[in-house]
Amino acid sequence: MEERKKNEVCVEDDVHHSLRVIKQGAAELIGEEELEEKLRRSILTGKPLTIKFGMDPSAPDIHLGHAVALRKLKQLQDLGHRVVVVIGDFTGRIGDPTGRSKGRKALTDEEVLVNAQTYQEQIFHILDREKTQVRYNGEWLGRLNLSEVLELASTITVARMLERDDFQNRFRNNIPIGLHEFFYPLMQAYDSVVLEADLELGGTDQTFNILMGRSLQRERGQECQAALFMPVLEGIDGVEKMSKSLGNYIGVHEDARTMFTKVMQIPDSLIIKYFELATDIQPEELDKVKEELADGGNPRDAKLLLAGTITALYNGEEEAEAAQKFFREAFTERLVPEDADILQVIMEKGNLLDCVRPLVNGGYVGSGAEFRRLVAQGGVQKNGERVKNMEEKIQTGDVLKVGKRRFVRVKIDM
Repeated sequence: MEERKKNEVCVEDDVHHSLRVIKQGAAELIGEEELEEKLRRSILTGKPLTIKFGMDPSAPDIHLGHAVALRKLKQLQDLGHRVVVVIGDFTGRIGDPTGRSKGRKALTDEEVLVNAQTYQEQIFHILDREKTQVRYNGEWLGRLNLSEVLELASTITVARMLERDDFQNRFRNNIPIGLHEFFYPLMQAYDSVVLEADLELGGTDQTFNILMGRSLQRERGQECQAALFMPVLEGIDGVEKMSKSLGNYIGVHEDARTMFTKVMQIPDSLIIKYFELATDIQPEELDKVKEELADGGNPRDAKLLLAGTITALYNGEEEAEAAQKFFREAFTERLVPEDADILQVIMEKGNLLDCVRPLVNGGYVGSGAEFRRLVAQGGVQKNGERVKNMEEKIQTGDVLKVGKRRFVRVKIDM
């Protein structure tokens, strides 16, 4: 009897821990009680839950904002569950109407396949390949006959479809809505039925689609999937959504130095949110970080831990340590890093060279115009002093700082 009570306590502890991991940083969890029961059953039987994540193959280059959902999936894998990434090769031919003021141009079959391959190359930079199943929804959607399509359509009313903000706004403004667009959320929902998903994860913009999956599973007599929605991650400016076009992003493929330095630029108010959404930190460890900050700890220390954690995830521990050393030398101690790049320049006709051409040729600035802009903004230094004109001369041994992160030592060959 005593042993049984201990086992029950252990199971409940595991369920509680799993829920904390799942909910950490999430915007909303719908069906929490159902999910709690599924977790309990999974722990007792050893059978993993099926976690669904749909990807419309529009092929973005992944930055930390895109990676929020993937990091949560990785945490679920670490808890022992099975992740199924559904690539919408069939639904991609329609195009997700979410957030669209007009119909979206359908992708060609060739575009879908190319983009899907790009996705797979990117997601396995984060997810465990051995614990991830990749499925294409064309496997089952492409086999539906007209009778089955009509049966699927009969489960939803036009009024319910028009509850969706995107459709509602277009209907009010007399903007055409293609009948085929109504099938997008239905087909996504059918994916959940086929996979018998226990939990579906997505961004807050996917609320309508994911809840449709719950409805259709109920209609088909299945247990309803829980729905986990992840929030938007602000960029390093702390204001706008992370975006390459805004230049406030941190790319998952960036080198360790750049990544570490960018993380150190985020405002203190976002430290905890970045821990929650951009790392795999355990809830108990995050509690300690929160306590230290609440007790008056220096936010810079927490940010150093955050930068090291994120950089190690994508570049490895060794690179992260080297990046932190570089950052301390360059920005904290105001020294020139020992491993600053060497800018090798060939002397022309015995004259001293100016900065511009070697920096452009070396790829440190994109063009003379960009160099001029950096100089005007005080973004170029030579030996610790601000460069004030385009004709600044260089010689062997000079150290140039370009922007906030790039250091080079000049070496001139005669």
